Amino acid sequence: MSRPEPVICWEMLRIQKIIEDETWLEGERRHCWVSPDDPVVRENVCRVILRIGQELRDAFAAELAVPAGQTRRVRAA
Repeated sequence: MSRPEPVICWEMLRIQKIIEDETWLEGERRHCWVSPDDPVVRENVCRVILRIGQELRDAFAAELAVPAGQTRRVRAA
């Protein structure tokens, strides 16, 4: 089995946090326990990810960026 791309692992950690937060928030709204699979939680998670998806990708790209003063070698095609 092949290993997932680093970006997938990185994003999954953030998405898991969003799921936890949205589950907690919905439980607070209802004043009871709510499953992470609840349709309202899923919809809210999707909305958050759609709203911040580009920010997640930009943050990951920034973490991969070469430190200032160094150059990245580009291979000729």
